[in-house]
Amino acid sequence: MNELLLLSPEIVITIVAFAVLTLDIIWKGDQRSAKILPWVAFGGVVVALLATLNVWPASSSEFGIATDSAGLIPIMAVDKMALFFKVMALLTVALVGLSAVEYIEKNSPFRGEFYALTLFAGLSLMFLSSATNLVMIYLSLEFLSITSYILTGYLRRDNRSIEAALKYFLYGALASGVMLYGFSLLYGATGSVDLATIAVNLGSANVFLVVASVTLILAGFGFKIAAVPFHQWSPDAYQGAPTPITAFLSVGSKAAGFAVLIRVLVVALPAYSFNWTVILSMVAILTMTVGNLTALWQKDMKRMLAYSSIAQAGYMLIGLAAFTSQSSDNWSNGVQGVLLFLFAYLFTNLGVFAVVIVLENKLGTTNIADYAGLIRRSPFLSIALVIFFLSLIGIPPTGGFMGKLLVFGAAIDQKLYVLAGIGILNSVISVYYYFGVVRQVFFAQESDETPIQPGFVMNAVITVTMVMTLILALYGQPFIQFATDSADILAATF
Repeated sequence: MNELLLLSPEIVITIVAFAVLTLDIIWKGDQRSAKILPWVAFGGVVVALLATLNVWPASSSEFGIATDSAGLIPIMAVDKMALFFKVMALLTVALVGLSAVEYIEKNSPFRGEFYALTLFAGLSLMFLSSATNLVMIYLSLEFLSITSYILTGYLRRDNRSIEAALKYFLYGALASGVMLYGFSLLYGATGSVDLATIAVNLGSANVFLVVASVTLILAGFGFKIAAVPFHQWSPDAYQGAPTPITAFLSVGSKAAGFAVLIRVLVVALPAYSFNWTVILSMVAILTMTVGNLTALWQKDMKRMLAYSSIAQAGYMLIGLAAFTSQSSDNWSNGVQGVLLFLFAYLFTNLGVFAVVIVLENKLGTTNIADYAGLIRRSPFLSIALVIFFLSLIGIPPTGGFMGKLLVFGAAIDQKLYVLAGIGILNSVISVYYYFGVVRQVFFAQESDETPIQPGFVMNAVITVTMVMTLILALYGQPFIQFATDSADILAATF
């Protein structure tokens, strides 16, 4: 299979993004811009998703840049893990794009730019998931960061949006510098930027230099997944950004961080797994605890979900900390649990934000207190919120339960009992603030009982995400196998 076919998902997204920009210029000020562009973008994502599934049988191919002497410098791999994250990226872009139709039409005249930038953000996620070279990883991360900064400040007349984008940019610039310095130390220690070659050369590398580079690299990646103590940007960016972009940041940015984190640690630095397991365990404990405890006091739904997202990153880090190449069962190697957790988190969190977007459009607010009596105004949205919160807590029968089961199971299998115990305790703590919202929805009194009716598109998005959240638990075997196959390529590295 030639390289064009292997890169067909990225090619499709690139063409569609430029097509959206071109059509927006042609139709500037025309109603067709609002009505047709979202569906052009959605259609392109569907085609790219089909192209990704078509590439699946030919996965584990690698390609790079030809040189005069070395022959080929590997920069990307189209393996099953890369395709897993490409599927996640495309699903995220599709669901966010559909969730944003009414919101963008109501709040911004710059519709074409929004859908094009969202597609470019998805494209950067796809490049990042395939990157096997430190230079390619850095370029892909910066591509994602730049599009995210712009989208965060997208509501140009809203001071909160501008402030959120500025804070995000400043934190991001600092994190990129720290990460790049870690890359340079790793290159100096091993003499290569290729992840597989770095793993081979680690034996002769200076131990202190490698440990220092691992620490700096983890700091840079910690920013992307909003892990403590690199999480400060997250609450302000989530609250100030347009709500569809907050949804994208909560899932897309986290998926990007874990995609590159898994590949760098497992492929390039397995010999130092003891060092990064200790660091990840400490960061996971801090991230879960700070995220959950701070979420207890939040009054704004978007800000509460920001701290919830921080806590969810901590649970995922447990799986990565529990990684082992020596596991007798593939399910307990930790990575598979992280992948399934991320897949469940995609539908759960985008579903929650779809409900938040509907309520913000109708109520003009994201204050939790304004959700009072929602059960009498929209039983459908109320039940959906309960199901999504159950998944975020990790209660069956939801996808979040399956993800936490595999992540905590991997930690217990590796005798990380304290880490798993703190994770379970934090899940119990999270019940308080999630069901604080549920209490407002079901039991608080509200004088206004005007029915809230989501539009057809938002109804479809919420229904799909809710059904997928349940199916991941009720009929989980195909999805567990999907995550297992995607983690397989990492096991083959050893």
